[in-house]
Amino acid sequence: MPTHIEWPEIALRLFLSFAAGLLIGLNRSKYGHAAGLRTTMLVCLAATVAMLQVNVLLDTGGRKADSFMMLDLMRLPLGILSGIGFIGAGAILRKGDMVQGVTTAATLWFVTVIGLCLGGGQIGLGLTSLALALIILGGLKWLEQRMSEQKLATLTIVAGPEGPTEHDVRARLQAEGFIVVNCEVTYADRARRRTLHYDVRWRASMNETLSPPFVARLAHEPGVQELQWRPNGMASELQGNETPA
Repeated sequence: MPTHIEWPEIALRLFLSFAAGLLIGLNRSKYGHAAGLRTTMLVCLAATVAMLQVNVLLDTGGRKADSFMMLDLMRLPLGILSGIGFIGAGAILRKGDMVQGVTTAATLWFVTVIGLCLGGGQIGLGLTSLALALIILGGLKWLEQRMSEQKLATLTIVAGPEGPTEHDVRARLQAEGFIVVNCEVTYADRARRRTLHYDVRWRASMNETLSPPFVARLAHEPGVQELQWRPNGMASELQGNETPA
């Protein structure tokens, strides 16, 4: 970081920071994320301005011979990084078993680091980081959407005497590619009403949010009074054929 910087250098750093925040912000706004265009641009520019101020104040840093006070200029960018943590924490939401906004928080933190690099005069490092960020947010998103992940769900069936047995349901689940992690059976009304409870796991696309087709077919089988499918802790109910107990 040079001791003295002129306005052309300041303008270049601000412009590059503006462009970096713009490119990353356009990517986030395209997919409708909370931290969009204006947020990323402001965060990146704030970090850049903080580093520019440090650069301008370099001559006043240190401690004078007749003073016990020391001006630690690097606390300013450190405060910027600490402050962005509060913004990032506000972007993270928890809904049941799902956590959303982690990528948004990480993007804001990374944009801040890019702004610090550009504001400090490390142009090559800042632009390289920008290129890597765009590859991660754009290119790897395409790859991530096509990857499979392990999913968890709970299947609860209330059946009458003529409904499917525990063995039948387990065989159906295994035939569909599900792994039964846990199974519970509860009898009521003198064994005329059974509640079958299965915890299952399987692998599917990250974008798959609909219940498997066999769940709807199973809900309409004779003897199934009620069926409940809960993926990732969120309830999705299908009412089956009602049979008097």
